[in-house]
Amino acid sequence: MEPKVNYVVVGAFVVLLSATVLGIILWLGKTDYRGIYDRYYVYMRESVAGLSVDSTVKYRGVDVGRVKEVVLNPENSEEVRVTLDIVAGTPVKSDTEALLVTQGLTGLVTLNLTGGSRDAPPLAAGAGQAYPIIKSAPSLFGRLDSVLSQVLSEQGLSNLVANLNGLAQNASSALDEENRKALRQILKDLSEVARTLAARSGQVDRGVQSAAQAAEQAARLTEHLGKQLPVLLDRVNKSAAGLQQMTEELTRTSRSVGEVIGASKPDIERFSRQTLADTGLLITELRQLTATLNRVAQQIERQPNVLVLGRSAQPKGPGE
Repeated sequence: MEPKVNYVVVGAFVVLLSATVLGIILWLGKTDYRGIYDRYYVYMRESVAGLSVDSTVKYRGVDVGRVKEVVLNPENSEEVRVTLDIVAGTPVKSDTEALLVTQGLTGLVTLNLTGGSRDAPPLAAGAGQAYPIIKSAPSLFGRLDSVLSQVLSEQGLSNLVANLNGLAQNASSALDEENRKALRQILKDLSEVARTLAARSGQVDRGVQSAAQAAEQAARLTEHLGKQLPVLLDRVNKSAAGLQQMTEELTRTSRSVGEVIGASKPDIERFSRQTLADTGLLITELRQLTATLNRVAQQIERQPNVLVLGRSAQPKGPGE
């Protein structure tokens, strides 16, 4: 008797296994076919060793795509053409640049996109170009290689030797006999200074301690001033407010006095015209009365009996 085969289960198992294998392939290939990508070209004149298909493309450190192809430029064998698939919507601008970056000691290379100012227009394909072309910038190793090449070139070596020779001649001229004597004297003076400091180390220590104490006292004084300063400022503000109030009161008083003087000006003028004249006459009469009283007092002092007997008759002269 032949066993029965459930073809539905077998078919479902095959479909599930195929989907699983396809998912594993896609995961291992790091390819996301669900996304929409824009394609760009980058032309580089330096070595792209370590850069391969599916290498990461970063924009300011963020993964934005993959390397699709790395080939020599068919039109120029001195350049390498790198094809990039970058997620649609990535702000690739006309001033964006691509450079190679080595990841630590692993030797893996990624392509980093830098630049891209806010006001720059989006990068677009030019006339006769299949895809937009991102400008390339030399990597760190490329710049170092260029500098070393210039230094190690025949002209660079000759310049380096000439500079070293000039430096040696300058050092020789600077260290002539006179300068060597001066240098020995300087070293001798420094030795004497060191011995003097060693002999007076106790004084130096006391000086340092005194300086530390002075700094501590200055810190305490500063702290005290910091505490008293708000109170002092408050008093100054109150004094300023009181002074302002007093100034306002003086202003009002001056205004009132001015008004009183203005109102009394006619009476004052009348007093000046009438009363001052009479007062002058009164003062004159008082002076005369005072002089008379002084004469009477002097006469009474000389002849006290005048108050009782009266004034004595004057003796008659000859012939009277």
